[in-house]
Amino acid sequence: MSSEEQIEHLIRQQEAAVQRKDIDGAMLNYASEVVSFDVVETLQKVGLASCRKRLENWLSQFPDAFSYEIERLSISASEDLGFCHSFNHVIGQLENGDEIDMRWRATICLKKENGKWSIIHEHSSVPFDPKTGKALIKLDE
Repeated sequence: MSSEEQIEHLIRQQEAAVQRKDIDGAMLNYASEVVSFDVVETLQKVGLASCRKRLENWLSQFPDAFSYEIERLSISASEDLGFCHSFNHVIGQLENGDEIDMRWRATICLKKENGKWSIIHEHSSVPFDPKTGKALIKLDE
């Protein structure tokens, strides 16, 4: 299996784990020193514990089933370094009753050590309207 195929398998496993709200499964391939640039709260999260807490908080907002899809996944990799980018899309009802239908941009950087790919960096972002300062979460292009 090529590096790109291995990474796609890892990303699709993570996508399925998030869909099931399986936090352990979703966190399975993160490096202990992972750095995450997320769309909410702090400028960065460092390490497994802070990334896990963020995932737990995010998934707890959905009391029922929800839709989570990784769209337009593009992967580039060598033998031991890889990165991918995608548009991620979530649709669901939040705990407070509000409906969410949101897309964001995601970039993931991976490193292969001892035959195993690990996520060492992830970056999520949304474009914003400079006139209003509001996030543009309904875009599909």
